Amino acid sequence: MASLKEKIGYALGDAAAGGITWKVMSIAFPLFFTNIFGLTVADTATLMLVARLFDVVTDPIMGSIADRTQSRWGTYRPWLIFGAIPLGLVFALLLFTPDFGPVGKRIWAYSLYLLMMVVYTAVNVPYGSLLGVMTDDDDEKNQFSSFRMVGAYAMGFITLLSFPYLQKLVGGTPAHQYAVLGAVLGAVAALMTLACGLLTKERLTPVRAEKFSLKPFADLFRNKPWIYLTLAGICSNFFNGFRYAVAGYMITYCLGGDVTVSGLIINYTVFMTFGEVTCMIFGGLSPAFTKMAGSKSKAFMLSAVICIVTSIAFFFIPMDPSYIWLMVAIVILTSIGIGLYSPLLWSMYADVADYATMKNGTSSTGLIFSSGTMAQKFGSAISGALVALLLGVAGFISGTDANGETVITITNEESVRNMIWALFSLFPAAIATIMLLLVRLYPIKK
Repeated sequence: MASLKEKIGYALGDAAAGGITWKVMSIAFPLFFTNIFGLTVADTATLMLVARLFDVVTDPIMGSIADRTQSRWGTYRPWLIFGAIPLGLVFALLLFTPDFGPVGKRIWAYSLYLLMMVVYTAVNVPYGSLLGVMTDDDDEKNQFSSFRMVGAYAMGFITLLSFPYLQKLVGGTPAHQYAVLGAVLGAVAALMTLACGLLTKERLTPVRAEKFSLKPFADLFRNKPWIYLTLAGICSNFFNGFRYAVAGYMITYCLGGDVTVSGLIINYTVFMTFGEVTCMIFGGLSPAFTKMAGSKSKAFMLSAVICIVTSIAFFFIPMDPSYIWLMVAIVILTSIGIGLYSPLLWSMYADVADYATMKNGTSSTGLIFSSGTMAQKFGSAISGALVALLLGVAGFISGTDANGETVITITNEESVRNMIWALFSLFPAAIATIMLLLVRLYPIKK
């Protein structure tokens, strides 16, 4: 029986990865790269697409490597223990804006972003795989998964809510603010990742294949539950990816900048914070909701319906700062659905891993959980790249001049505003509909 301390320790892993590094990369990086760092829209889209599609290859490889790791710290934990410092360091460097020209900045951004994806994969794939070896009790898996989501959303809430106030505290140029916050948040993420590795236990020993083989990769594509769940996972990250990537542009260009209400600064990070705290609360309620629904797949589908309805509703809110609280209310309602299905996704991956072990005779837990992080990166890669490309098509142009200064030009303001609004509402609604259909076809009905 796992202790509360271990469950909190496991939660710290996703508090670092999901609540700090990935949250900042998802919500702040698109706007950071175009409006502060000085990349063009095309460079930003290409960077996010190429770097994260790179993970489509590296994630399964990392999963296979992790499955075969044997050490005094276990199979998956050593990757967290020894990967913690590189994760925080590379993240900090990625938010630093060097005093380079357009070519130098491009090289810096591409090199560091690719390295960040490698380090993130080396830590997060084993972290996800831990769930498969900490317990064989299904209810306890749900509890660990729920703690994980609560940790991620709680830290995401703290990160996003504090961001504008920390920027104000640091002072100086926006580039300086991001550099300082990158160093601070990187250090916190490193400490949390290390704590996760030290506080968790591996109680089960994976049934290892005798030697490396491509058979586990081939087996994945004969595993119907894995296919449907991975496609649903990609859609879930498409859904979040569009909303997080475009939130900064929405506040800046649709609402005319930060909205101050009764002393509260509502910038793009604070705006999404309301969703984070809702996801945290309903992530904790997900196990009870699942029991009420009767199965994980039914609970997931009901959650997807919430996301579809509320996303469509957001589209009809006027683009006016006076409606900010109505916008916040819809974001909260949408986040109820996200909070309920997020823990289910990882618990369902554990079911798929058990199914694969029973069917094939050897464990491919790391490989299967790596597809979860692959889906996360693939979904956010495509959505982030599409946001940048579609904004460019609508008339948003960014870049760096000969002096290294960032230049922003909008050729069609109404077109850009409408595109931003649709990217936050209608695009996610369409993706959530596809996600609903995929989970309906998912064959494991636990």
